[in-house]
Amino acid sequence: MTLDTPLDTPPAATEGEWKAICALTDIPRLGARVVASRHGDIAIFRTAADEVFALHDKCPHKGGPLSQGIVHGREVSCPLHGWKLALDTGAVLAPDVGCSKPFAVKLVAGQVMLRS
Repeated sequence: MTLDTPLDTPPAATEGEWKAICALTDIPRLGARVVASRHGDIAIFRTAADEVFALHDKCPHKGGPLSQGIVHGREVSCPLHGWKLALDTGAVLAPDVGCSKPFAVKLVAGQVMLRS
């Protein structure tokens, strides 16, 4: 699912700024929501413990959409070949190697905020 409001403001205007994306409840538990940005699609994940994480929505292996993967604990499995990535760092877990770019995200009064 893609959010209607893209994060395409020029870089100088958004450096270090937080943007409200959606309510936490708009993201299914153990699921994700996709936001279009000047960096490409960003997947915002919600864990079973209501933690939120944001990664570039592209697996470093074959470019699979991480937003369509399975969230388990603080990891996501790529839907194409099952590579597992840590949600907090974007690092691929051994024995595979690689990384998907993480983005700063936080919860404020039930709202998901993304720093672009």
